[in-house]
Amino acid sequence: MTRLLRFYIRLIKTPQTALLLFTAVAGYRSAGGNLALLEILVALAGLLFTISGTTALNMVFDRDIDAIMERTKTRPIPTGVISPNAAFVFGSILIVAGMVGNYWVSLSYATVVLAGVFFNLAVYTLWLKRRSPWSIVFGGLAGGMPILAGRTLALGYTDWIGILLALVILLWIPSHILTLAMNHSRDYKLAGVPTFPNVFGFNSARYFMALSNLAAAGIMLAVFLWLGVAVAGIVVLSLGSLMLLGFSVRNILHPSERVNFTMFKFVSLYMASAMLILIL
Repeated sequence: MTRLLRFYIRLIKTPQTALLLFTAVAGYRSAGGNLALLEILVALAGLLFTISGTTALNMVFDRDIDAIMERTKTRPIPTGVISPNAAFVFGSILIVAGMVGNYWVSLSYATVVLAGVFFNLAVYTLWLKRRSPWSIVFGGLAGGMPILAGRTLALGYTDWIGILLALVILLWIPSHILTLAMNHSRDYKLAGVPTFPNVFGFNSARYFMALSNLAAAGIMLAVFLWLGVAVAGIVVLSLGSLMLLGFSVRNILHPSERVNFTMFKFVSLYMASAMLILIL
């Protein structure tokens, strides 16, 4: 039973889910939210369930791809530990339960969360992932919904700062995804997934990541100034942004799998640090 539970936990990709939840908290704190504790807890649980359920359904829909790729073939469904039907029921129940809680807390909050589910499952996974290298844009839109939802929860409506924060996540996504796509290029070719590097070339992908990182860092700095973040926070963000741009340049001038992996790790650290500053 414990072993099976671990495999179900693997269905929801806990590190990725935790980071998205973290961005939602940052969005909420950026607006100075003051909801009752019960509402906050229900909203967080609702978002956790919704993201987890969506991730589980992604694994159901991508099970044929996962079975081919070295990086993913040990996931619960390809190995046969959990059946596609069981995973589908598990994910669906989580989404429904999460959305019930979300709508109980706030209609506007729940609507933004539901938009994330739609972009992730319908647009990214089912429609574009196997057809277009630009699918990462819609994956990025889905990834930006939690931080927008958190700010919307605090305000009761969606504002331009929330949209800009979601845009930062969208621009951060390429470095998170394309570094993996380059290091596992052969796997994606075998699986028939048209990734940006495989379609447009590795050099184009590196320049694309560098431009995305530059735009993300600039917009994040503008939002920090707009929100009146403390000088210490702006200094930390600025230093992190300079390091991010340094990694981007290094990735262009001295490309390698090791540099890609370092970039993959650092962009997550950079975003987590930015979110922590907003929370504090």
